Amino acid sequence: MQRRKYLIHSILFLITLATTTAAGAEWIFGRLFVPYPSSTPMGWAEFVAGFNFSIPFLTVLTVHEFGHYFVARANKVRVTLPYYIPFWLGFVQSIGTMGAFIRIEDTISSRRKYFDIGVAGPLAGFAVAVLLLWYGFTHLPPVDYIFTIHPEYKKYGLRYGEFVTLNLSKANNSAVALGDNLLFWFFKTYVADQSLLPHPYEMVHYPYLLAGYLSLFFTSLNLIPIGQLDGGHVLYAMIGRKRFNTLAPILFIGFVFYAGLGFFRVSDFSTGNDEIFRDQLLKLLLYITALFLAFSRINDQPITALLIALSVAVGQFALSFAFPTAEGYIGFITFAVVLGRFLGVYHPETEENEPLSTSRKILGWLALIVFILCFSPKPFV
Repeated sequence: MQRRKYLIHSILFLITLATTTAAGAEWIFGRLFVPYPSSTPMGWAEFVAGFNFSIPFLTVLTVHEFGHYFVARANKVRVTLPYYIPFWLGFVQSIGTMGAFIRIEDTISSRRKYFDIGVAGPLAGFAVAVLLLWYGFTHLPPVDYIFTIHPEYKKYGLRYGEFVTLNLSKANNSAVALGDNLLFWFFKTYVADQSLLPHPYEMVHYPYLLAGYLSLFFTSLNLIPIGQLDGGHVLYAMIGRKRFNTLAPILFIGFVFYAGLGFFRVSDFSTGNDEIFRDQLLKLLLYITALFLAFSRINDQPITALLIALSVAVGQFALSFAFPTAEGYIGFITFAVVLGRFLGVYHPETEENEPLSTSRKILGWLALIVFILCFSPKPFV
């Protein structure tokens, strides 16, 4: 039985290594393995180049999960080895995985144990992510590197960045830029050689930078102090169940409010075009449904979830009307639905509710600082 479990973990890891390597190759070379009619199909050499993304990214993910694992074992809590989740389709851009998780096989009896296990993963992964970013920004390839991916930029030389947006527009293509967080901005501004720093829309082709940025992004999501996320475990342990279950829904509603801010504006419905009005109305109904799902476990009464959803939507409309440039990040809504509907906003109660030691409280504040350093209000532009 034990050998069978090890085999499952190993197979999942190897499949995830393959899928993240394929995804990394797609980001590096800017095309998918299932090619469009006008694109050149990728082969073995491009796949191998994808290891420059998959190995550092999975290293951070693995260190994060084993941080949880070893601390859980030290606290005599039975846990499984990490289950890696491969996810790659070949015809849609992805990062090749939906992450990893360990399964806790015991009831965690105390706030202290929740804190130790919860904080260990993000802090361990963050330390490796910082090293990865330092390496990526101090070992940027020569400018000629981007010309191997975009030969059309070569004629512009070092001024290619001035023409990137123009070329994208002419080709009717879309591109992704990595949104800043405090740590990524620091490395870009003060660590990187500015003459080698790629244009924001070309940074995804640099595998170490992409792996490092994604590591920070997922660290920040894990440290959101809600529900049974790592940040939720940490905050619950620091302030106790009663205060946590009062604060967590407030934080969650605030997070959802920010996410959808600016997605709808009053002007969207006053164009005078009936077809556009119907399309926007349908879009709004789908959006309110998503909000309802996100808030569905915040209270036992469905009508409460619906009222909160409608109140958030009205508040977003009002703020967007008063401040037309205010805008959140709609991509967070999907995460909010998963968090609110499936993971839950509240935290399970523990038998032992002893306060944390001073040293653990300091670690808790350090986790908050890490969250602030890693969080990007608009992760992908």
